[in-house]
Amino acid sequence: MIIDIHAHLVDRRYVDALAADAGLVAQATPSGQTLMRKDGHTVLWHREPMFDIDARLRDMDDQGVGMRVLCVSTPNVYAWHGERQIEMARYLNDVTADIVRTHPRRFAGFASLPLSDVGASLSEIDRVTGELGLHGVMIGSNIAGQPVNHPRFEPVWARIDALRLPVFEHPMFPAHTADMEEYELPLRVGFVFDTTLAAARLIYSGVFERYPNFPYIMAHTGGALLMILERLDNGYRLFPDCRRHIGRLPSEYAKNLYYDSASFYGPALGLALQVVGADHLLWGSDDPFIGADTRHVTSLAITEADKAKILGGNAGRLLGTGAAGS
Repeated sequence: MIIDIHAHLVDRRYVDALAADAGLVAQATPSGQTLMRKDGHTVLWHREPMFDIDARLRDMDDQGVGMRVLCVSTPNVYAWHGERQIEMARYLNDVTADIVRTHPRRFAGFASLPLSDVGASLSEIDRVTGELGLHGVMIGSNIAGQPVNHPRFEPVWARIDALRLPVFEHPMFPAHTADMEEYELPLRVGFVFDTTLAAARLIYSGVFERYPNFPYIMAHTGGALLMILERLDNGYRLFPDCRRHIGRLPSEYAKNLYYDSASFYGPALGLALQVVGADHLLWGSDDPFIGADTRHVTSLAITEADKAKILGGNAGRLLGTGAAGS
């Protein structure tokens, strides 16, 4: 079975609430997009078919995709605070779980966590893994500007590790984008930067050393992380701060992480194969925003067995969907 590890829930109530509460301005394009914009750049966008699960199932059938793993894209629930953030996280997780229950062979789900409240996040982890039966959690590359390695999140990482719960990292806009509002640079470049920064922080701060038991899946082939591993290793060799919390080279931790294929770029995937191997790569389409097909994987000069791992076997194994051998 082909499993898409990187796909998104697009929900109308979420879009409308975010637009109203964050002061987003809708802008229609000739191609049928609705861009939700603020301060000179697009925060999120949609087309009408994105809200239609039946239409998305038809697209999956046409593309030969067996299963998609849904999570909410940027800015997830982090634009809200307090009780409102908890309310929206629970709502979105209920919607995701309902889709998964209705189509259990076609969809899996990563839950959102109301990380402004660590206690509520721990309760939500218990709820989504128990009552709702979701398959993991999505955690952004920053939490409303707060680094993901901040000490306040330590109980969350500990609970995730104890449950061996898959985490899907999705990029957020960097905390400071006032100098990059033109040309959609927060989306085009900011995402890559913030994904890379989050991974470096998690490695250097020792999160993966203290909590080695959960799969951490990085979107967009890890941003630029794999390209800068020698720089991170040199930091460990040169600077005491870079080895204060870890006992091995950063590249050793990075090789234990998982990376989706949604860079969509052959040379980047070739590098990932060279560094981490086929066992740590998973196919992602970024559906319905990009919706790439599988050619960026099937065109790789690797064995059919390795292609099968990337296209579904690895995801089935991590998520426990029973598709690992399909």
